[in-house]
Amino acid sequence: MTTDAAPLAGASPALTELGFYALAGHSDSPRDCIDQARDAEAIGLGSAFISERFNVKDAGVLSGAIGAATETPGIATGATNHNTRHVMVTATMATTMHRLTGGRFGLGLGRGFGFLNDIMGLRHVTSAQLVDAIGIYRRLWHGEMVAGHQGPAGSYPLLMQDPTFDEHIPVLLTAMGPKTLELAGSIADGVILHTFFSDEALARCVATIRRGAEEAGRDPASVRIWSVLATVTDDIDEDLRLRKLAGRLATYCQAYGDLMVSVNGWDPADLDRLRADEVVASMTGAIDAVATTEQLAHIDTVIPDEWLAASATGSAADCAARVAGQLELGADSVILHGATPGELASVVEAYRAVRPAAVAAADLPANPGWIATPGS
Repeated sequence: MTTDAAPLAGASPALTELGFYALAGHSDSPRDCIDQARDAEAIGLGSAFISERFNVKDAGVLSGAIGAATETPGIATGATNHNTRHVMVTATMATTMHRLTGGRFGLGLGRGFGFLNDIMGLRHVTSAQLVDAIGIYRRLWHGEMVAGHQGPAGSYPLLMQDPTFDEHIPVLLTAMGPKTLELAGSIADGVILHTFFSDEALARCVATIRRGAEEAGRDPASVRIWSVLATVTDDIDEDLRLRKLAGRLATYCQAYGDLMVSVNGWDPADLDRLRADEVVASMTGAIDAVATTEQLAHIDTVIPDEWLAASATGSAADCAARVAGQLELGADSVILHGATPGELASVVEAYRAVRPAAVAAADLPANPGWIATPGS
């Protein structure tokens, strides 16, 4: 199934290599995703990604809302976890979204956070579980019966959706560490990287994914790789700038700072210094959600400039140049992270003037999980 929907009247031509995160970060108003998605479609952002938090950001609900509110953008969970829903429930969510959107949906999965799995009573996600779960989804989407299954993802006496199904639904994996990057290259249709990757880290991650695909006997170019670039122009207020940059990066360091430092080759002593800071240590929740402007201003002085430089800041033209640079480093597509489509409008317009010719010629599908539409 492919989408044949026409763009909305008055919408700018879609840049299918660009995406955004709906409800980026903390949100109390899930309905905002509807206006954000419509704004994104109007300015030509090609895909909407949905991250999941266990409050008012259920990935399935938000995906359905965006699918119903738009006609052309791709939509992907970015990401949900295979172990928080029964495999049949997740497979059903994906097939429902696939048909609801005319083939615009991709299922994005991730490992999640170990400490969160612990407090929720869930097993930590392993590579073997991901391989097993993805295999089950794909069999179900293609009309197969899964009987007597005993595997890392669970034991299932009988799973069946519909024997007439032959649904081409891509699976994307979020990845940071080298083992997960190689795994993603070997089994996924698309890969979502992480915010605040240095240029060197991005190029290295792309190479690792391509190597994983090649070693698995796949065409390395068949995996669609999404860079994730924090994009914050000078047009926004200072308190928002702090929350979207220092606040967001400090929040990541709360959850998996050691991995971020390792991937980027940053100095672990700087991370120790950040964690030991009195203000940072006093936070009782995600820093980007609970810190005051004054606290964020202080945290901004503790985070090394090198870390914060792994983002797109400055004028719209400056940000657009950084976006184009991500593609030149080997990414196929870029998620402009941490900003609403309204905040990104000037960047998207500036990007049109510097859009690499090879990217325009590639004419990527609307579905964010495909590098080429199946059957084309």
